[in-house]
Amino acid sequence: MNWHFDDFIYGSIDGAVTTFAIVAGVVGASLSPGIILILGFANLFADGFSMAAANYQASKARNEYIEMKRKQEEWEIDNLEEQEKDEIRDIYSKKGFKDELLEEIVRIITSRRKVWVDTMMKEELGLIEDEKKPLDSSLSTFVGFNLIGLIPLIPFLAFMAMGIDPNSEAFFYSTIFVVCAFFIVGIIKGKIVKKSKIRSGFYTLIIGGIAATVAYFIGYGLHFLV
Repeated sequence: MNWHFDDFIYGSIDGAVTTFAIVAGVVGASLSPGIILILGFANLFADGFSMAAANYQASKARNEYIEMKRKQEEWEIDNLEEQEKDEIRDIYSKKGFKDELLEEIVRIITSRRKVWVDTMMKEELGLIEDEKKPLDSSLSTFVGFNLIGLIPLIPFLAFMAMGIDPNSEAFFYSTIFVVCAFFIVGIIKGKIVKKSKIRSGFYTLIIGGIAATVAYFIGYGLHFLV
């Protein structure tokens, strides 16, 4: 299996946000700590699997679509050769090439079938083939979702393992843990997309914090209504 860190980060952020949102909502509603673990683990496996399956289907559909368009371009090159040459000529004339240089570019590209097809895929259709396997993408998403999504539950698990009844102190540690997780995941994401790591860290932290805050106050409000 090849790990894909973009899918891992995608799953990590969603896992941390949704699990901590559940923790915050249950604490806000003053419900039993056991409910936190039940809902938290249910979210990890059910939502994590759902995200992984959705990622698999999306990646598979994209690969199948690209393969279909490639076969279409290959057919057009085999059966509409002059028309396809004119399309290459038009593409590069719009880039500023003209006269002998333009014709030389057309000749070179169309002399090699794979290069010709690749050029049409990228320049005409805007499609770039991805070597990622759908299964690898989905597993990367699932592992990221569960690995980072588990972090908000760790203090509650630790308190219960030590025979201590989890209380607001466990929620405090859960908050600290998930803040660090949000920030670190954001930094990694920033590094991958080659943007400011600190800014990306704070942005991810803010998004996760808003989701958790909303969940907490919804739970807090429902506590008085139910």
